[in-house]
Amino acid sequence: MDGTVLVADDDRTIRTVLTQALTRAGCKVHATASMVTLMRWVEEGKGDLVISDVVMPDGNGLEQLPHIAEARPGLPVIVISAQNNIMTAIQAAEAEAYDYLPKPFDLPDLMKRAARALEVKRRAPSRRTDGQAQDTDLPLVGRTPAMQGLYRLVARVMNTQLSVLVTGESGTGKSLIAKAIHDFSDRRNLPFVVVSPADLDGMDGPSTVMARAKGGSLLFDEVGDLDEVAQARVVRMLDAQPENGPRIMATSRGDLTGLMESGQFREDLFYRLGGVTIDVPSLRERVDDIPLLAEHFLIKAEKEGMPLRRLSDEAQEVARTYSWPGNVRQLENAMRRLVATASEEIITRSEMEAVLMNQPAAEPLRGGSDGDKLSASVARHLRRYFDLHGGMLPPPGLYQRILREVETPLIEIALDATGGNQAKCADLLGINRNTLRKKITELDIEVTRRRKLM
Repeated sequence: MDGTVLVADDDRTIRTVLTQALTRAGCKVHATASMVTLMRWVEEGKGDLVISDVVMPDGNGLEQLPHIAEARPGLPVIVISAQNNIMTAIQAAEAEAYDYLPKPFDLPDLMKRAARALEVKRRAPSRRTDGQAQDTDLPLVGRTPAMQGLYRLVARVMNTQLSVLVTGESGTGKSLIAKAIHDFSDRRNLPFVVVSPADLDGMDGPSTVMARAKGGSLLFDEVGDLDEVAQARVVRMLDAQPENGPRIMATSRGDLTGLMESGQFREDLFYRLGGVTIDVPSLRERVDDIPLLAEHFLIKAEKEGMPLRRLSDEAQEVARTYSWPGNVRQLENAMRRLVATASEEIITRSEMEAVLMNQPAAEPLRGGSDGDKLSASVARHLRRYFDLHGGMLPPPGLYQRILREVETPLIEIALDATGGNQAKCADLLGINRNTLRKKITELDIEVTRRRKLM
């Protein structure tokens, strides 16, 4: 391996170790304990690769990534950090670091990554082409308490041997959380295998799956959809797992407890999978992250060669008040449609409404029979919601979130039933007409007048 490597770390031991290892490998090395010095070298055109700590006495490595990219497009940066949590990794990916390693790092592993970075730099200076580029596609973006709590929980379980069950609504990114746990763990250089029902078929199916994993990670995606035969095979496979076997993870959009109580899911499998349960919040539980996620997807589309687009303040507000039943996946699809259909760089409120108007406004409450009272269905839904948080409380602001979930469809259905006549709707609901108008504005409810025989 050849090239010039710029090393920035305030730990003298790390600087010495990296300098010696890189020099023996054939590289020239410039090492410093100063972020200011590193940036001067970058701006002077020195270096083919940067290896930088995050927290330095005179600066922050993550904050300098955009400046490095601006000064030297295509210069790969490997971030190393003692802040071993998923948020640091995600911030590094969002800032387009070439790679991220938590301290203490494995020196041979770092050397392999450095060699790949130098090779990529020579082959395509302005693009990242190795497998690590996929990390920037992970929509694990968010600063709300709900997501911060998720990051902390993931960081705590990342390098344990515990099985992990990731729960949440469709489109929240459950499989991405499982992949992130693998990618940022000490198993990251081993295979990550997603198991399908077809993989379990036949006498040799389970053993073949284990052989493919090679001590890495096994993910049973939407495990609640497995039939009785497949569940039995999974139980036998887990019972036969060797001591150095793969880490077991599973995702589920449904309530496995309810399926178990109704006899549709094996109790022994439930307890084998549920070492740690991680509940991924819906977008309705992290409204303040919606503009951040929307921007993330708009920037991603631009990098793929699509036009530059930004949301106006009014369009952002529409996005914040919409319930997003399809969650992050639906938001990404909406942003991609807007990039393709918006007439100007700034996406307007009407353009946002046009994309969302024909989509469902809220996810129906699950569970219960048709004869159940509404209060019973709501109570069952809320108990499930609390249970999915394990021993932790849901994010603050629950009262208003739940009220909005009920209030929006109630007003929409009442308006539909009265043909959009606000006076009749207010009378039907038993509220003042001015109150109804205020609610329609606050909840961004579209009113269409038409004749209604009711």
